[in-house]
Amino acid sequence: MATLSTRQIQKLLQKLSPQQIQMIKLLELPALQLEQRIKQEIEENPVLEENAESADDKPDGATRVNIDDYSRNEEIPSYRLYANNYSKDDKRGTIPLSGGMSYTEHLEEQLSFKGLPDRDRMIGQYIIGSLDNDGYLRRDTQSIADDIAFATGQEIETAEIDKVLAIIQTFEPHGTGARDLREALLLQLVHHRQSESVKDATTILNNHFDAFVKKHYDKIIARMGIDEERFKNAVDVIVGLQPKPANLYNEGGQSEPTIQIIPDFILDNSTGQLELSLNRNNIPDIKINNSYVKMLEEIARGSNRKKNEGDTGGDAQQFLKQKLDSARWFMSAIKQRNATLLLTMHTILEYQKEYFETGDETNLKPMILKDIAEKTGLDVSTISRVVNSKYIQTPFGIYSLKYFFSEAMQTSSGEEVSSREIKTILSECVANENKRKPMTDEALMDVLNDKGYKIARRTVAKYREMLGIPVARMRKEY
Repeated sequence: MATLSTRQIQKLLQKLSPQQIQMIKLLELPALQLEQRIKQEIEENPVLEENAESADDKPDGATRVNIDDYSRNEEIPSYRLYANNYSKDDKRGTIPLSGGMSYTEHLEEQLSFKGLPDRDRMIGQYIIGSLDNDGYLRRDTQSIADDIAFATGQEIETAEIDKVLAIIQTFEPHGTGARDLREALLLQLVHHRQSESVKDATTILNNHFDAFVKKHYDKIIARMGIDEERFKNAVDVIVGLQPKPANLYNEGGQSEPTIQIIPDFILDNSTGQLELSLNRNNIPDIKINNSYVKMLEEIARGSNRKKNEGDTGGDAQQFLKQKLDSARWFMSAIKQRNATLLLTMHTILEYQKEYFETGDETNLKPMILKDIAEKTGLDVSTISRVVNSKYIQTPFGIYSLKYFFSEAMQTSSGEEVSSREIKTILSECVANENKRKPMTDEALMDVLNDKGYKIARRTVAKYREMLGIPVARMRKEY
C-alpha cells in the first residue's frame, strides 16, 4: 500500500506583479478608452479625484504618501475590503442604446397590419424570427414547418409557409425574406420605376446571373442582343441595389455603433520643426485627495491611544491604506504609459523623419517592430502594444501607427525600399488601366520590374489582395 509523504520543492518562476499587469493593460488602451478607464477608476476609488491644476502643479503630499509609515496593524485579507459579487467569467460589455424599433419589430408591425388569420400570422412570426442579420431566409421551409410542429403541435404544410413568405417579401425594406442574392436583387427591382434599364437588369438577373457574377459581359451582350451602352446602364441599376436588404433599414440601431477615432499623438509642423505631443484632450488629470491622507494620519495617531481599549480602527485604516496604494499605483502606471508611448513615437518619428516632413509615401522606409524595439531598448511585445489601436494626427491626415510599418523590398540596384511604395505604384497602375482590358498580375509584374522593382507574380497577387483589388477579370467594365 502506497504511503503518503510530504516534501518541499523549490522552484524559480517568473510572475508579473499586479502593478506590471495594470501597466500592460493601460499601455494597450487608446486615448478614448484611457479616458473611460480613468473615469472608472475615479468612480471606484474615492481617494482619487480630478485635478483642476496641471499635472506639474500637483501637491507633493499627494504623491509622496508612504502608506507603510502609517500602518500599525496586522494585514487584513483583501477579500474583506471590497465586495466581490461577480465571476471572473462575467463579460462586461457596453449596453447599446435603444431608439425606435428594431428590424424584427419593424417587420412584425407590418405583419400585424396585414390582417392575416391567426394561423398565417403565427407562421409569419416564425419566418421573421428565422431571418438572419442580413434579412435573408437561409433555412428551408420544411425546417420552419418542423419548428412550428415541435413548438405548437400544429402540422403546417410547406405550401402555407411559401404563401406567407411571399407576403413578407413585399415588406420594407425591399428584398427582405429572399433566399439568395439573386432573389434579393429581383425583389428590389420590382419596386423600381420600370424603364428599359430596369427591364434589362431583370433579364440579366433572371437569365444570365451566373455569367454576370463571373463578369462574362461579352457573352451576356451577345445573348441579349444589346449594345455596350445599354448593357452598362443595366449594370448601373444592379450595382445600385443593396445586397444585404436589412442594411436598408437604419432605425433602432441593431448594427454596431460607429467607432470614433481619437488620435493618441499630435504632430505639429507649423514652425518648420516637428513637434510631437500626447493628445490629452478630455483625458482628466488625477490626484490623491489630501483629506484621505489626513484621515489616515489621524487614524494612525489615534490607534496608539486606543490600542489598549480594543478599538484600533484597524479596518478603516487598512481600507484607506489599500485605496491609497491602488491610487498611487494607478497614477504611476499612467505616467509610465505616457513615457513609453512618447519614447516609442519619438523613435518612429526619427526613423521616418523624411516621410513626416513631406507626407510622401515613397519616403517611407522599411520598418518592423524589431527595429523600434532595438532603438528604444524595449521588448518587441511592448512596441506591439504601443502600436496596436493607436493613431497619430499629422498635418496630412490621421494615421494608424501600424501604417508606418512595412516589409523591405530590394530594387535591381540593391537599394531597400518599403513594400508600401510598391503598393502605391500598384494602386496607381490599376487606377489608370484601361477598364475594358484590365492588367493581369503578370502585366503588373512587368511594369514593376521595368521600374526596377524585382518582384514575382505571386507577390503582386499578394499585394493586390492586401489592397482589396480584385483580379483582372472582375475589374472589367463597360
